[in-house]
Amino acid sequence: MGFIKYSALLLAGAMTLQPVWAEVQASTPEKAETPDRSPRVPTFKINGDLAGRLGVFTTRYEDTFAEVGNQLALGYLELVKANPGVDPWLPGEGTTITLPRQYVIPEARREGIVINLAEYRLYYFAGDSVEVYPVGVGTTENPSPLTDAEVTMPLESPAWYPPASIRAEREASGDPLPRMIPPGPGNPLGSHALMLSEKGYLIHGTNKQFGVGMPVSHGCFRMYNEDISRFVYQVSKGTSVQIVNDPVKLGISGGEVWLEVHRPHEEYSQQERERLWQEVLQEIEAFRQKHPNVEVQRRAIELAVDQADGIPAMVGEQITHVASEKAIKEKPSRESEEQEQKLYF
Repeated sequence: MGFIKYSALLLAGAMTLQPVWAEVQASTPEKAETPDRSPRVPTFKINGDLAGRLGVFTTRYEDTFAEVGNQLALGYLELVKANPGVDPWLPGEGTTITLPRQYVIPEARREGIVINLAEYRLYYFAGDSVEVYPVGVGTTENPSPLTDAEVTMPLESPAWYPPASIRAEREASGDPLPRMIPPGPGNPLGSHALMLSEKGYLIHGTNKQFGVGMPVSHGCFRMYNEDISRFVYQVSKGTSVQIVNDPVKLGISGGEVWLEVHRPHEEYSQQERERLWQEVLQEIEAFRQKHPNVEVQRRAIELAVDQADGIPAMVGEQITHVASEKAIKEKPSRESEEQEQKLYF
């Protein structure tokens, strides 16, 4: 795969303005320059609408969630949400934490790249398998676009020409930027990038590891340098890139119904909890219309919303048996009616 070395890249690492491109020079890295491609991110088989499995990790005294995430290719917020009650900055020696590597597949075409803004994750599909990476996304003030795009070009060692809007913002904060930041450790675009057909947006590395897996950018998508430096060798020009925003995901695997709920921040306000509950109710209703042979357990759903930890929870099942005509005609007892009202929608 040929790569592009940019001596002049007029693009913010996360802006929403359309870029102006300067002259580019194409070059193919020498074989010796090809990075180690040993997998840092597991490849999981997709089983119905579910993939992956939860893992565990035992921390050392000096570990933080930010360091563990960087080491294991997980986002800071997904580790925080999956491990309530554990101090993310001092989990302590010998603490066992959950690695949230089980996923309900987002509602999108299962091809190429799918980025779900609500969970700060990038899915890369290959046949019946998927790889999942943490990504930093845009903030409320500078959101990432919801779009159906494609990869147009892989970039190696991109230089950054900050746009006027970002230079003015930094100037006002007393931290002015130069007109060009060359490749290197101080470059916000990191070591590699993928240019998208959505004008002005990249999937790129970063010089700020803490921002991966959080809403921190001006709209682009940040990956760990260790991930993007391998990922660009996997992705070809024309690969589809679907960007969605689904905090509530439902799916079926092995006859079981799975629900995954994501709160957007470390804190979980009552207003956010009520908003997610309403969205879950809507998604459940649409899901049951699409799958009339499923039963879902209300208490399990309430618990999933109450935690909103981004970990799939089994909340129901497909009913495969057909009731007999006699059973249909029989009037259910008061006890069975109460049980049904208690457990199911």
